Order: sequence, then C-alpha cells, then structure tokens
Amino acid sequence: MRISRLILAAAIAAICAGPAIAEPAAADAVELISRDALFGNPEKLAVQISPDGKYLSWVAPLDGVLNIWVAPADDPAKAKAVTDDKARGIRSYFWSYRGATLLYLRDSGGDEDFHLFAVDVGSGTKRDLTPYPKTRAIFVQGSHLHPDHVLVGMNDRDPKWHDLYKVNLADGKRELVQKNEQEIAGYYTDPELKVRLAQKQRPDGGQDLLEPDGKGGWTKVGDIPFEDSLLTAPIGYTTDGKTQYIADSRGRDTAALLAIDTASGKKTVVAEDRRADVGDTIITDPKTGVAQAVAVNYERTDWKVLDPAIAKDIETLRNIGPGTFFVNSRSLDDKQWIIAYSAAEQPALYYRYTRQAGAGGKLEKLFSARPALDGKPLVPMWPQLIKSRDGLTLVSYLSLPLSADPNKDGKADKPVPLVLLVHGGPWARDEYGYISTHQWLANRGYAALSVNYRGSTGFGKSFVSAADRQWATTMHDDLIDAVGWAVTNKVTRKEDVAIMGGSYGGYATLVGLTFTPDAFKCGVDIVGPSNLNTLLATIPPYWAAFFEQFAKRVGDPRTEDGKKLLAERSPLTRVDAIKKPLLIGQGANDPRVKQDESDQIVKAMKAKNIPVTYVLFPDEGHGFARPANSKAFNAVAEGFLSQCLGGRVQPIGDDFKGSSISVPEGAGAIPGLTEALKVHKQEVRK
Repeated sequence: MRISRLILAAAIAAICAGPAIAEPAAADAVELISRDALFGNPEKLAVQISPDGKYLSWVAPLDGVLNIWVAPADDPAKAKAVTDDKARGIRSYFWSYRGATLLYLRDSGGDEDFHLFAVDVGSGTKRDLTPYPKTRAIFVQGSHLHPDHVLVGMNDRDPKWHDLYKVNLADGKRELVQKNEQEIAGYYTDPELKVRLAQKQRPDGGQDLLEPDGKGGWTKVGDIPFEDSLLTAPIGYTTDGKTQYIADSRGRDTAALLAIDTASGKKTVVAEDRRADVGDTIITDPKTGVAQAVAVNYERTDWKVLDPAIAKDIETLRNIGPGTFFVNSRSLDDKQWIIAYSAAEQPALYYRYTRQAGAGGKLEKLFSARPALDGKPLVPMWPQLIKSRDGLTLVSYLSLPLSADPNKDGKADKPVPLVLLVHGGPWARDEYGYISTHQWLANRGYAALSVNYRGSTGFGKSFVSAADRQWATTMHDDLIDAVGWAVTNKVTRKEDVAIMGGSYGGYATLVGLTFTPDAFKCGVDIVGPSNLNTLLATIPPYWAAFFEQFAKRVGDPRTEDGKKLLAERSPLTRVDAIKKPLLIGQGANDPRVKQDESDQIVKAMKAKNIPVTYVLFPDEGHGFARPANSKAFNAVAEGFLSQCLGGRVQPIGDDFKGSSISVPEGAGAIPGLTEALKVHKQEVRK
C-alpha cells in the first residue's frame, strides 16, 4: 500500500510529538558552520613525499573531483594534477620506489573491485596494472631493493582467492609467484619480494601459519587460535630478513608487538600495554625496516619510542600541540618526513619535518586539510570511561555543543538532545580526534556520544570475545548503558536521544528501533543490515577466508540453530515494533551490505503503514565516499534530526549539487526535501 506524502508527513509529525529540549538563547549566537565546510571536498589531504625526496604529493579537487597532485619538493606552488578522474575521485595512493612513479587504487561506483594503477608523474602516462574484469587487487609489497616491481594479489582466476603476482611497473606485465590453490588467506613477503609466510583459515575459525617448504608446498610453523584471530597478525620483515614483526595476543589479553628472530625463532616483546592492543601502527626505518616507535591508543594515541635515534624527533613532534600526530611518509635517506597532525578542534594539518643530526628537526607547516574551518566554533572531545551493567569499561567520546558547555570543561551545564553514534565493524573502534560528524552535531545543538561497545577492537581479546553471538543482546545493552550514563550525568534526558550509525552502526540503529522501541526518539541507519541470514548469504566471495569469523561470532547460517539465532537477532523480524521515525541511507553498489538489506525493511514497513524515509545513491557502495553525496545525505539527515530533536538546521540550498541522491520513499516527511529534489539534476558518477 502506497502512503501519500501528506499522510506520511502527518504520521511522522505525530510520532515525533512531545516536547523537545529548547535551545538556550546562547545557541543562536554560535555561528552555524556550513555542511560544505564540514563534509565537502577537503582542500588537501594525504600529503606524502617521494622516496627520493624530490616530490611532494597530495589529493585535492580537480574540477570538483579528488585527484592526485604533485609538486617539486622545494616549490609546492608549482603543483599539477597527474590524474584526471572525473567520477568518484582518488583517495588511496602511494609512491613506488621506481623514480617518479605513483600507484593508486580505484573502484567503480563503490563496488570495491579495486584496480591498481600506475602513473608516471613526468609524462602523465597512466596504466591499469590489474586490467581484468571483476577483479579486486590487493597491494602486497614494494621494496627499494627491487624498485621496478611490486607484488600484487589478484582474484581474476578465482573470485574467492587471490593469486600472487610480481608486476613490472615499466610495462605492466605480471609474473605468477604463487597460484592460490590451497585457500591461502594472505601472503607475507620480505623486501626481497620473496614469500616468507602464509596464513590459512581453519574450520574452527583459527588460522595456520605456513612457510614455503622449498618444494612448492608448505610447512606448518605455527597457529593462531580462534580467540586470537582478530588481534594476532604478522606485520612485516626487516630489510635484511633477519627479524619478523607480529602483533600477537597469544598467551595474553592485549596484543603486544613482538620481534621474531627468523633464524632461531626467538620471540622478544618489543612493546605492550595492559589496557590496549599495540602493533597496528608502527614507525619503521625507511631503509632497514627496524621498528622505531609504536602507537598506543587507549583513550588517546601516544607513541612509545623503541629506537633512541628518533627520541628527539618524537619529542619535537609531540610539541606541535595536544592532539595526535602520524608520520605519513619519509624519504629513503630519512632526511624529510611528512607529518599529519590533528586534534578534536583541529582538522588535519600537514608539516614537512627536516631532521637535524643530534637534535630535534625543523618543522615547516605545509597545508591545512580544511582551511574553511579555521576560526570556526569547533568544540573539544572528551574521553569517557563508562561502565556496562556487567562491569566492562567502555571507552567512549563525548562532544558537547557550546550552548551546553560554554566554558569547555567537558561538563554539561544543562541537558541537551543527544545523538548516539555507533561505529561500524563491529570489529573496529572509535577514537579521539577531529570527527566531522561530532562537530556537525554539536554545532546544531546536540551532544554527540561515540561508544566502544563490546566487540570493538583495540582493548584486548576478552573484550572482543565478550561480543560473540551477542548481536542485539549484550552489545546493544552497552549502548543503552551509555545512554543511561549520559542521562545520569545530565548530558541529556532519556526522551531526547537519537541513534545513528553506519554498517554495524546502521544495524544497531535498526535494533534500537525494533528491540528497544522506546529507548530512542528516532534513528538514522546508513548501509545497515536488516536480515542477518541474507547478509551472510551475500557476503563478497573474497571474504571466504573470513566466513568462519562471522559464523562463530555472529551465528552460523549453515545450521538450523544458527539460522534461527540469526533470524531472532534480525530487525526485519520485529518491524511491527517500530514506532519512531527512521531515516535509511543506502548505496546501490554496496558489496558488503546489499541494497536488498535496506529495500526489504522499507518494503516491510510500507506493508505495515509505518513511515520511513529512504535515501538511495546509485553510484555508492558501503558508505558515501563522494563528498557531494556525503554532503547531500547529511543535508537530509540534518532536517530529519531537527524534526525529531529540535536542533538547528541549515536549509538544503544547493547541497545536492553534484550528487546522485534519490529518495524512493518518504521525501515529504522532511521540510524542503521534496522541493529540493524537484530542481536537482542528478549526477551519477562511477
């Protein structure tokens, strides 16, 4: 049954009825930051230096589309674009060791079939190094010892498994290194471009570690138990091949960084922290590959120095400010580093750092990622340690609008509407830093709260395992407990909370409105699965090695009990319970959470005459990568949240320009949306 826009709007207005928290007069004095400044194209990002130190590179708009730019290292003003993508734009790139050759990855329309391209920055010649249909390329290794070649995984022969190839950067020809007929999940190679280790998934969810036996086969040299499988992984080898690094949680709770002597097998703990996993982010010497520093991130990121040779350098970089820095790239001679620095109130700043022998080096500010936000009323982010009902510590992050925290002490002077932001994964984490969504919500008058619920990574294997088969149960309890904390601490009132998230966060939003229909005033679901059985039946073929993780941690669709469990935990089975407004955003080409995951819950809601607003992008995948589409969706979400929570709203205006937005259902529920769509010229770019 089709619901008229007038009836739909009236229904949502009725659902939203009830007193919203009024914004104090002081809120009106805070400048409204434009969505374009927050979500539009950045001015420059991903700044790097070439290995030979001759070039600076970055990603910046060209005719409104993100492309790679290159400039002489000593004259950034002479930059020129070396790619001319006119569709989705380029976000992932890196330098090879072959002269002035850059490599970048690009998919089509968000399908995640990434191809690896090479571009010569002198001639502008571009080449697809993986020119095979329906192929997902995985970059494995480049090395200064073999500058003319790289190792690349390609699944053109078998969509489930990647064969390993050596690719010639000069002519694009590939040479088979390993034909993957043993269902190898991943290969680990050294700077000589030789395979040293492989990882194979076991039926029990664990993994075998294999070494080449010299006869074309493999010898098992170790194993990773299931409970360690999300935290333990080889990292790489030093240039001389004598040391292997691995992040390892075996025999402990949090992962430590270990160094393994490849000759004797002796393991040495290089860095560890009882609160947080370490090893995911390390700084290594560009020539020797020796680990020099490792990031430790519990509430905030800090660096543990491993090599005294860079101790003064790290000290200098810490003094940039109270935020977080990362070393984006280093020249091969180690004289120049490119540093990215940011804080909650500071979008990324890029510096060139010139090392000086025996002392801290010289910092030169290069660029700001979003100079349009300079001087704008951005707010701090406050780490919070919230206790779950069963005693777990949930590392969380709170941002408050200036109207509620004018002295910026992290304490709300009065309750305001709150948006609970749920991260995806779920095997990922939230962390401190500049987050556009936090700043946007705070500027509109809402508190924003991000919670590392059980299952989030970074806090040890027991924290991850506490979420096994707990979708929609104790994982959701953690979110409810975090809201309870916010109510108890007078950040908000229990009747003025919205839930919003993408991927697993979108699923959590649907769970919030179906399993706990009175807990939230409204919800925003972005590419969230509604039916766990259909989700696991349609995962990408190249996720075959990861399937056992889903089966054991979510539910096994191969068994009747597993199917029943998955159905019980699926929001689609509880559509009747929805009584609060829902906004859904979806990419039509999403390979992980198919469009049908959104279509089927929208269809079920329509059948029950339950209002819903559905936004669909035909040129997006798992999330909205094109800035024009991100900005367009947030324009809709802003109007939606304002209707529900009563916060400030910027009119849609021309924020749909350049986007492919379509609204198959419920446009009339959001003021100005129908009118904006009538004058919008849809631009689909793949």
